[in-house]
Amino acid sequence: MKMTNRRNVLQILGSGLALNAFPSWAQDFPSRPIKVIIPFPPGGPTDILGRIVAQKLSERLGQSVVVDNKPGASGMIGADMVAKSPPDGYTLLVNASLHVINPSLYEKSRYDAIADFAPLSNLADVPLVLVVNPKTPVQTVKELIAWVKVSKTPVNFASSGNATAPHLAGEAFKLAAGIENMQHVPYKGSSPALTDLLGGQVQMMFDSLPSSQPFIKSGALKAIAVTTQRRSSSLPAIPTIAESGLQGFNFSTWYGVWAPKSTPTQIVQRLSSEIGQITRLPDVRERFLALGAEPVGNSAEDFAAFTKTELTKWARIVKQSGARVD
Repeated sequence: MKMTNRRNVLQILGSGLALNAFPSWAQDFPSRPIKVIIPFPPGGPTDILGRIVAQKLSERLGQSVVVDNKPGASGMIGADMVAKSPPDGYTLLVNASLHVINPSLYEKSRYDAIADFAPLSNLADVPLVLVVNPKTPVQTVKELIAWVKVSKTPVNFASSGNATAPHLAGEAFKLAAGIENMQHVPYKGSSPALTDLLGGQVQMMFDSLPSSQPFIKSGALKAIAVTTQRRSSSLPAIPTIAESGLQGFNFSTWYGVWAPKSTPTQIVQRLSSEIGQITRLPDVRERFLALGAEPVGNSAEDFAAFTKTELTKWARIVKQSGARVD
């Protein structure tokens, strides 16, 4: 056999081996419906964002993408189901940043939030917004800090629950500002907390932007600052806490998509690419921004690095603040 012919044969064999590096079902992915597990009840931000992406993913892949809500235990019930699902790309998790906060709050877990998952993409960042009752005599972060420090009684700050992102953002704010005279008042959800903030029973709150935004626009609540490094597209006139004097302050509730660990790289890259492109679609961006969510859509590799950084950050905040679950 001539050298040229031998080289051609080897190239063909090599190509065949490359194709066979993945099982046939991975090459044909997807060949059946995909299930997206959302570990929170219907109607919340995780559910809304997850359903938007699921619909578009179905259109792009030519397969049904079914959303299955599995709420409970701060999102851990649904996450555990995905962690223990076959690593074939047909069961995905859409979860909030609690996914990497929970390990610092719960001593025991049935899964590892990092090792048991294959990160696909960060969907969006949702800034938290620092809001106060309009009767509160402050307009800026500096004025708020000064007012709290001279208050003869503790200033109450509400949250949607113990050890939630809004609670931990408040604790981080206390640490960054050197404030001790702030008392946390937990509620069972954002709605009852906002009700008491509107009524004056509490003075301030770190809240998810989508739930507070209608009250801010109507003037029922006063927005002081957002918690992210950059201003929100939804409230461009409201400064960040970092630019208001507490440099480095950067917190948000973010939402991402994961597959079980050991999902073939070919499938991970396919899904990550599709999800990233979905977040850049004009109609999806419009719907995200209307919810106060800033679209992200990064690569699987970038999202993996980000989740590890977030896990470390939140572990430090939880430890410093002494925050505990009920």
